[in-house]
Amino acid sequence: MTSEIKVPTLPESIADALIVTWHKKEGDPVRRDEVLVDIETDKVVMEVPASEDGVLGKIIEGEGTTVSAHQLIGSIEAAPAGGAAPAASKPDEAAEAPATESEAGGAGQTSPAVRKALTAAGLQASDVKGSGKNGRLTKGDVEQHVAELAKAKPAAAAPAAKPAAASTTALPIVADGERVEKRVPMSRLRARIAERLLSASQNTAMLTTFNEIDMSAFIALRNQYKDRFEKSHGVKLGFMSIFLKASTEALKRYPDINASIDGDEVVYHGYCDIGVAVSSERGLVVPVLRNTEHMSLADVEKTIGLYAEKARDGKLSLDEMTGGTFTVSNGGVFGSLLSTPILNPPQSAILGMHATQDRPVAINGEVVIRPMMYVALSYDHRIVDGKGAVGFLKTIKELVEDPARIVFDL
Repeated sequence: MTSEIKVPTLPESIADALIVTWHKKEGDPVRRDEVLVDIETDKVVMEVPASEDGVLGKIIEGEGTTVSAHQLIGSIEAAPAGGAAPAASKPDEAAEAPATESEAGGAGQTSPAVRKALTAAGLQASDVKGSGKNGRLTKGDVEQHVAELAKAKPAAAAPAAKPAAASTTALPIVADGERVEKRVPMSRLRARIAERLLSASQNTAMLTTFNEIDMSAFIALRNQYKDRFEKSHGVKLGFMSIFLKASTEALKRYPDINASIDGDEVVYHGYCDIGVAVSSERGLVVPVLRNTEHMSLADVEKTIGLYAEKARDGKLSLDEMTGGTFTVSNGGVFGSLLSTPILNPPQSAILGMHATQDRPVAINGEVVIRPMMYVALSYDHRIVDGKGAVGFLKTIKELVEDPARIVFDL
């Protein structure tokens, strides 16, 4: 009996996808629900699991092939007599099978990011002990294992040792005077990012306004309550939550910032869905926090933390990255002092946060040292006037510099 392996249904806005990795070879035994192939779209990596136990038959479409929805890419054949495929679990062992596979770090229980790290390091999943839920293997476990192996090697042997995980874009070390180039195909996500950024710069009347924020009041408040906050909510209190809450309040006061252009019409949104730019190995992704007007600081921090983890593991779904009425990007985590963020169409504005640095400022006629952050608001001048953009950014400044205003809705 033969079972077909087909490309899953693709989102409405995506016409095709790319086969990134086959995790099995022709003739390899497979288990039901074990991940067979990773398929990359413009936004997410989709995992295609086995529909039944058996043996992987002919791979019709190999790695690097562009495919469409429901296209046949391979098959699963029935296991030959003699049991080439793994035997089914006994009834009394069935409940323990998933946990045992996870503890062993089985490939079917790991994310694409983890499998990529294992392959780059030349390791098997069973070589690394997982620290996740039910012994699930994480990318951090692989990196820590590689680091421990490197430390265990004798110091004298270190110069001759080969790096555990070489970058796919790294150039080989060559003799002086040689000029080396390397060409690698652009990922679909990177190509899509380039397309959207170019479209934003060409099809919008983008302008940027700047301001600076004295972070001393919020830093003092956070230092006072950070331990109790973490103990009560199980998450650390960071800068992103206060800026998202301040942005939400500012969006209520300046509805043009929360609007978008659709043809000849302006769409005003009666809700605040704020996207948060997150850096991942595959590129920049922007998961969306829905209805931030109803979220607490703790809700915001928890959701951002969840999205960041999913981005690292390549687990963000398309629904989590679609929509959004406004975006916040924090280049400060990488040390950026000042930048002009690019719009995320069809949104009309994006807020850019930057690094907090101690700088001399004049307050009440005296020069004092305060932790200051530059902020930037890029906006579409077709729908947002300069007065509104400046007022919006000033509102965020006032709310962050006096966090009690958010608490008391002032």
